[in-house]
Amino acid sequence: MTPTQPTPEEARRGFVATVGAFIAWGLFPLYWRELQMVAPLQITAHRILWCTVFVVGFLMWKQGFGWLRATLSRPRAAPLLLASSLLISVNWVLYIWAVNAGHVVESALGYFINPLVNVLLGVAVLGERLNLRQWVSVALAAFGVAWLTWKLGRLPWIALALAFSFGTYGLIRKIVSVESVPGLGVESLIMFVPALGYLVFCEAMGTGGFGHVGRYEDLLMILAGVVTAMPLIWFAYGARRIPLSLVGIIQYIGPTLQLLTGVFLFGEPFSEVQLIGFGCIWGALALYALDGLWRIRMRGYG
Repeated sequence: MTPTQPTPEEARRGFVATVGAFIAWGLFPLYWRELQMVAPLQITAHRILWCTVFVVGFLMWKQGFGWLRATLSRPRAAPLLLASSLLISVNWVLYIWAVNAGHVVESALGYFINPLVNVLLGVAVLGERLNLRQWVSVALAAFGVAWLTWKLGRLPWIALALAFSFGTYGLIRKIVSVESVPGLGVESLIMFVPALGYLVFCEAMGTGGFGHVGRYEDLLMILAGVVTAMPLIWFAYGARRIPLSLVGIIQYIGPTLQLLTGVFLFGEPFSEVQLIGFGCIWGALALYALDGLWRIRMRGYG
């Protein structure tokens, strides 16, 4: 056994951690809906503020200032992490707004589309090439989006904006090549002062939510930092210990739980038209996943 190969116990823990991360992300709508009386931009500002406190505190406890020097020493780290911090902030604001405005189902669609957006970004930006099966899966997903646009009379802009903002965020993080948690720490530090300034401004204008809505809501806003960071820490731990192909399958737990939450807990409509559109996208994802598994087996890893 090579030193980098995880033991069976480490692989088991990695699997549990990865599943836990996607379950947590899938249940996020339940958390943000509890803060429905607070403006989405304020929720996001608190999320950034307390995430900075938690993540930077965690990193300082584990590594001192070494994590910050190591992260920023990577080529182009500072400007790329500035861009990624802006993108993830936009993604967070839009997602929280969508959840509390009754668009959980469309948000779930965005995260079902996201893996295929990653494929397109890989082709457009990184010069990656797709085989015929992969192009068919992308075309099938595009047909699903076109079907929803035609039948519902509008572009599913929430889903597309979430998918492309998070996809572009992932692309930047791939290019900058820093560890997940230290990267989040730097992103949080970048947005800390603007977030704090915005919250102070809201308080001065008499529109602040913290301390004025309820102790329960105040606690949820504080814990938003932990809720944001812990699934990422679990994911970073788990993804290193299980095969990437397994991570690719597990990731659909998140949007599936979001979809079920929207339909069965929040009572959002899910019509036959949506079923056909989602079905095309699910079929595209299944085809892409099967192609990936087939290529892994052909290379002798299966």
